[in-house]
Amino acid sequence: MKQPLSYCQRCGVPPGSALDLNAIDANDTGPFSSKKQGRKALKQLRSRLVELQERFYAWDKRSLLIVLQAMDTGGKDGAIEHVMSGVNPQGVRVHSFKVPTANELAHDYLWRVHKVAPRRRMIGIFNRSHYEDVLVVRVHNLAPSQVWQQRYEQINAFEELLHAGGTTILKFYLHISKDEQARRLQARLDDPNKHWKFSKGDLKERLLWDDYMAAYTDALSRCSTEQAPWYVIPANHKWYRNLVIANILVETLQSLDPQYPLPEDDLAGIVVQ
Repeated sequence: MKQPLSYCQRCGVPPGSALDLNAIDANDTGPFSSKKQGRKALKQLRSRLVELQERFYAWDKRSLLIVLQAMDTGGKDGAIEHVMSGVNPQGVRVHSFKVPTANELAHDYLWRVHKVAPRRRMIGIFNRSHYEDVLVVRVHNLAPSQVWQQRYEQINAFEELLHAGGTTILKFYLHISKDEQARRLQARLDDPNKHWKFSKGDLKERLLWDDYMAAYTDALSRCSTEQAPWYVIPANHKWYRNLVIANILVETLQSLDPQYPLPEDDLAGIVVQ
């Protein structure tokens, strides 16, 4: 009997493939027919993730980098909150990449990213990332085409360097539909407690949806490698988005098989007085 695909296989972008984001259903919920089912499965996954993170931290052999990219309202913050709930914060660092500062612009575009890459035993989460330099920069013509076109190979080389240095890399594109984005933006306007999340600039970016889809398609197609794979996560249903990401994290950590360090010799006879 043919084995069902793992979530890594279902959602992964094969290196060198021609990706068609329009062919991927943002409403997909896989084998789950209800939010209740999905939340129950996520609860079990989070328990496993907590156990694996503790072993990974104690193992002290590799680091793990999680890259999150999405259109506005795509759910990056929510994914971090709900997937990583319960893990030991001592072993996790989240970095958000906003508009570059003057100091960052005085360096190459990867400088600000490389300096916060996770050290051994840590899980680093990038809320947006170095991919902004082939997304926003491209869509808004912030650099000539010949400049950002070179960055795909530069990014691949950078990620290969991180991998060779002991960093396992997982990159997630949270795939929502344009209609779902409209619903989420309107929900922020309708709830006074969410007005702080709304920016008029989001509406201007929304007008460039097709340009962003083209930019994401190229970035995911050209920068999904064996060492640093991209995953397209159906994200219209937040519970399913969280479930898929948690699945891939657990699959990846299990494949690394982190082990607790061996204890010191001759502990059996010790009695604490």
